[in-house]
This record gives sequence, C-alpha cells and structure tokens, in this order.
Amino acid sequence: MDPFLEKFFPNVYRKEVSVQPSDDQYCKFDSQILTLFTSSLYLAALLSSMTASRITRGLGRKKTMMFGGLLFTIGAILNGFARNVPMLIIGRVLLGFGIGFANQSVPIYLSEIAPFKYRGALNIMFQLSITIGILVANLLNYFTAKIEGGWGWRVSLGGAVVPGLIFSIGCLFLSDSPNSLLERNKLVEAKDLLRKIRGIENVDEEFKDLAKASEAAKLVQSPWRDIVSRKYRPQLTFAILIPLFQQLTGMNVFVFYAPVLFKSMGFGNNASLMSALITSIVNFCATLVSIATVDKYGRRTLFLSGGLQMFLCQLVMTISIASKFGTNGNPGQLPLWFSVVVVVAMCFYIAGFAYSWGPLGWLVPSEIFPLEIRPAAQSITVAVNMIFTFAIAQVFTLCFAT
Repeated sequence: MDPFLEKFFPNVYRKEVSVQPSDDQYCKFDSQILTLFTSSLYLAALLSSMTASRITRGLGRKKTMMFGGLLFTIGAILNGFARNVPMLIIGRVLLGFGIGFANQSVPIYLSEIAPFKYRGALNIMFQLSITIGILVANLLNYFTAKIEGGWGWRVSLGGAVVPGLIFSIGCLFLSDSPNSLLERNKLVEAKDLLRKIRGIENVDEEFKDLAKASEAAKLVQSPWRDIVSRKYRPQLTFAILIPLFQQLTGMNVFVFYAPVLFKSMGFGNNASLMSALITSIVNFCATLVSIATVDKYGRRTLFLSGGLQMFLCQLVMTISIASKFGTNGNPGQLPLWFSVVVVVAMCFYIAGFAYSWGPLGWLVPSEIFPLEIRPAAQSITVAVNMIFTFAIAQVFTLCFAT
C-alpha cells in the first residue's frame, strides 16, 4: 500500500510514483530494507525451530504450540502500532518465533493424535489453515487499502492478532498427545487420553506399540547426534530434500510478492490486489482437493502430478512474460491475451502446488520420523524450509539491470 511505503520505505515510494512508462517497472521495488521486512520473519522462525525441539520433547506439544501463539500475538500488536522500521522488524521477528514454534510442534501433534487411516487428510488441515490465512489476508488487504486516511495497513498488520489469540486460547482446551505424555512417564494419563481420542475402551494393542516406541526413544540421549548416524540417514535425507525442493518450486514468491509481480507487469493497484486475491482462492480450493485424495491415491502420486503441473505452467508463464517484456522490463500497454494467459497459468501453477508439494512438504516428513528423533528431525525440516524461504524473500526483488 502506498501510505505504508511512504511512511516506512520512502525511497521505494518515490521510485514508484516517479517511474516513467519507459522505465523498468520491476526495479522500483529493489530495496533490501523492504525485503528484510518480509524475510526477517523466516530467519527468526529458523532460529526458533531449532530451540523448539527441546521444548517439544521436554514440556510437550501443547505448551510449545501455546508459546508460539503468544509470541505471534505480541509480534502482531507491535506491527499494528509500528512507528518506525525497527519496530516493524522486531514485530516480524516475534511473529517468526511464533511460526517457528508452531511449525515444529503442530505437524507432530497432528500425526500423533490422528487415527492412522485419516492421518494424511487431518495433517493436511494444517496446510489448509495456512491457505485460509493467505486468503483472509488478501481479502483484508484488498478492503483495507480503500480506507480513507491511509491507515488501512495497520489493520492488515495488526489483524494478525486475531489468529494468534485463537491459536493461543484454543491450545488451552487441547490435551497433549499420548506420545508426549508417555515421553514424560505419564502412563495412566496417556492411556486414558488414547481411549478418549479413539472413542473405544480397548486400546491395549496401540498403547503397547506407543509405549514400546517411547521406551526406545528414552534410550536416545542425544537425538541431534543420532540423527546423523547411518540408521537414520534416509529420514535425514528426506527431512532436508523435501522442504528444500518445496521452496525451490518458487511458490512463496507468489505468496509474498503477488501484488508486486502484477504491478510490475503493468496491472493497476486494485487489479494487483484482486489478482492476488484470485490466486489465494485457487490455493485454498486446491488444498481441499489434496485432503480428499491424499489417503486414496497416496503421497507419491500427488508429488509427481503436482510437480509436472507446476513445471508446465512455469514454462507457459516464462514464455508469455519474455515475449511481452523482452529485455528492458517495460511492459508497455498490456494486451488482453497476456493478462489472461499469465493469470490462468499462475492459477494452475498454484493449484498444482496446493494439492501436492505444499501440504505434502509438511505431512510426509512428520510421518517418516521415528519417535526417538522426531522433534529433532522436524526441527531440521522447519529449518531447511525457513532458510530457503528467507533467501527467496530477501533476494527476489533485487534488480540486476544496469
């Protein structure tokens, strides 16, 4: 939003309002401070995810999630009342800490609570919630940009208090997972909880399996050391490669900078926000497809089909943009075919990610880790995800034009 740029990033604002039709539309967003505002969240999430594994194992999944929600809420309050860039960055860092704790603990919690035959679908509810958040955020941005007086950005940033509070307060009504209770030697509570969440009295067989796995996990004194051993090398490999390639698909470029992308291609302000809203609706709907199909067709099928769909759509977008922009970055007058092709290809690309690599990037790692290394391995998954999310957010708007 222009009032936000004018207040906190005046150099970017001046370049935007003074840009001429013949200028490179993309370079006006080249600001490392502006990208730091975006990427600082993910650097903080990276750091907190490494600490969260110890809290998750020692205090349980519930308290880790609750702590993450509280940090997120405080960060949102700071951003909503921000007076300067340092206050913005501090708020984003606190948001990042909250996300790091949540990303580390929520997938583990869901995989441990869910019945086996519904585990895939229920775990993807985690990704569905993210897509709902993206959709609501874009709706909020679209309407708050119209608020007279130029303070709508405060509603957009401060509005994150609402999900933060819902998450924190909701955790108060949750029980911990049976696995977490067993890790802390609360055997009676763990068995009673297992009866409750399964809805049956006879859970002896499943409880014995959980108890056996818990005993084996307690023998592991240093999960961070053991995870690099030959025994766990396959799990470690997937803990690194799945989030790595999930980020290298480029999806977060669209999540972070969709309005910037559309504006640099010549779309107006409202058209850019509307296009971002459309793509977030596609993201949400395609995640529903993943929930309906993941346990029926399997993880591998969705990985392959979604990856192929994204690749083909990227080819279409690249050829279309190159044919119109050439090498000078000046789109001129956009023809109708260009706008339609780019938006449709982008929607199909986002749909391919949303039913495959998006949710499966969190689901599959949380399923393959043995209990004894699960918190440490999940921290590695989150850390790799956040490293590359930070890198993409920080460098994407760099302008290399001379």
